[in-house]
Amino acid sequence: MKNLVLIIAVVLLGSMSSCEETKKVIGVAGSVQLSGNYMVTDITGAPDKISKEGDPLTINFAALDRSIRGNTGCNTYFGTYTIDLYALSFSDIGATERACSEPVMAKESAFMMALGNTGSYELQNNILTLFSKTDRSVLLTAKKEVQE
Repeated sequence: MKNLVLIIAVVLLGSMSSCEETKKVIGVAGSVQLSGNYMVTDITGAPDKISKEGDPLTINFAALDRSIRGNTGCNTYFGTYTIDLYALSFSDIGATERACSEPVMAKESAFMMALGNTGSYELQNNILTLFSKTDRSVLLTAKKEVQE
């Protein structure tokens, strides 16, 4: 009886550690999949925010240190991201503090709010979609820059 309990405990322990390893592999794969530069094409609820005024909105994911950086249309920003399967969140976001025209600052504000509210993502055909953590509504879309 003791041997049976010991065998069950070993099997359970082995399966739990393999689940953790599987989660790590999936997280790394997702991070590598996201790696690269993206040009923001739409911020939901604010289509006029992607105006021609200001610099293009960009997101650059670096898988090695799970960092992000880019341009908000006026300022540059940086931070980190956490990924777990399709869950995605951003943290430690900082930015320069340059002042720009009101339409550009409105675009920047909508973009930063979208990053702060992100809970998950989807990447299909080089189009990144960020979804809200509360109701899975679309926050923004971005096109991945493909290296040729």
